[in-house]
Amino acid sequence: MKKNLIKTEEDLVYFLKDKTRFEREVLVATFKIPKGKVSTYKSIAEKIGRPRAYRAVGNALHKNPLAPIVPCHRVVKSDGTFGGEKKGAESRRSLLEKEGIPIENDRVKISDEILF
Repeated sequence: MKKNLIKTEEDLVYFLKDKTRFEREVLVATFKIPKGKVSTYKSIAEKIGRPRAYRAVGNALHKNPLAPIVPCHRVVKSDGTFGGEKKGAESRRSLLEKEGIPIENDRVKISDEILF
């Protein structure tokens, strides 16, 4: 798979053709989060029209085959904490810090300024 060929949403959908429709929708919504912004599992679920499927969003992101092209590190829990395994959470935190996302007490400091 040539990950460097993914420049547009259409390219992304092509490379995700083996995923379920739900997984594709989650990954496409996550692909749109720009550097320096974050979203929440709940917000992604709402954006794809499945507002109660926030846990399923987390499961889909856990299986993300195109990280960091699909920047799943930019998706956090509604309280700003990092989901998933501890080791993975530490690396996502590090990536967000490098992108300038404010983090205090192991949480993203959620504000309208950084929410996407």
